[in-house]
Amino acid sequence: MSKITEYLKETRTELKHVIWPNKSQTFYYTLIVIILSVIVAYYLGIFDFIFSRGLERIIN
Repeated sequence: MSKITEYLKETRTELKHVIWPNKSQTFYYTLIVIILSVIVAYYLGIFDFIFSRGLERIIN
């Protein structure tokens, strides 16, 4: 039980050293992640479409 208590105390100490982003930074970082996710999904969707059409032509 003492190891768990020690771990929690050390974790609390470490969390005090963390520099947390403010509200505007969090908003912009979230926006960047969403935009990049959409771009990657679109990019992968295009390649999936191209490869599925190519495979369909090969099979038929």
